[in-house]
Amino acid sequence: MKKISENTVGVLIALLAVFLFSSKAIIVKLIYDFQLPTVHILLLRMLFALPFYLVILGVKRNEVKVGLEKKHYLWLVLFGVIGYYIASFFDFYGLKFLSASLERIILFVYPTLVVLIGALFLKTKITKQQIWAIIITYFGVFLTFASELQINHDDHLFLGAGLIFMSALTYASYLVGSGWLIPKFGTIRFTSMAMVVACTSVIIHYLITDRQSVLNYPAEVYQYEILMAVFCTVLPSYLVSYAIQKLGASKFAIIGSIGPVFTILLATIVLGESITFIQAIGVVIVILGVRIVSKKER
Repeated sequence: MKKISENTVGVLIALLAVFLFSSKAIIVKLIYDFQLPTVHILLLRMLFALPFYLVILGVKRNEVKVGLEKKHYLWLVLFGVIGYYIASFFDFYGLKFLSASLERIILFVYPTLVVLIGALFLKTKITKQQIWAIIITYFGVFLTFASELQINHDDHLFLGAGLIFMSALTYASYLVGSGWLIPKFGTIRFTSMAMVVACTSVIIHYLITDRQSVLNYPAEVYQYEILMAVFCTVLPSYLVSYAIQKLGASKFAIIGSIGPVFTILLATIVLGESITFIQAIGVVIVILGVRIVSKKER
């Protein structure tokens, strides 16, 4: 029997991670059918995910990196709040007003925002190729959103799109800012610690703003939440780390571009959402733009 190469394993792991992450929006939409507040959906997700991150963090407790200072931990807390709490809240809240397919397309622009944030705050150079790629990407988003606007006249459509864009912006900010911290802590430890910070932030948010019981929902809600916590949060967060380690960030970014396609297919099958020909063209344009902007210069 022919042995599977490490590269092939890495590709399969990357595809599985992208598929699981892409499923999150579908599950959130299913949970919204039960009329849960956004903070309750986010809280239950984090409560079910938190034990896994604590256990993994306990296993990795002896892997202390040299050179860590108090400021590094403070920055980790900040990026955990931005990247996994604020970004998730914007995303979940925006899904109240948008289809899962449109949410994934708008959220998928985050690589272009990484480039723009890097140029604005870190003075990194933007190439002509990246400028054209960014223009192409946003044209594709505009095309998709304009087509949705013709079909769906909901007044909250712009609100939903704005919230999802803010989710992409905060997540991009997290990626730019945390890049220098990950080598210091190690990928697994950094991910676990950032997620513990995010879970704690959600719990504090709930205690300050809500405090209504989350224990009286139908059993299906908790089944969906456990599914989302384990298979759309914990598992893919580590699978991504493994895939990047095996393939490199550039290859993973290319594979990750199939994410919107997965979401659209799942939304069509599970939620009964439909996509127009113009929207399909918009999706292809967005994926093309993100592929170009993510490509490293030779």
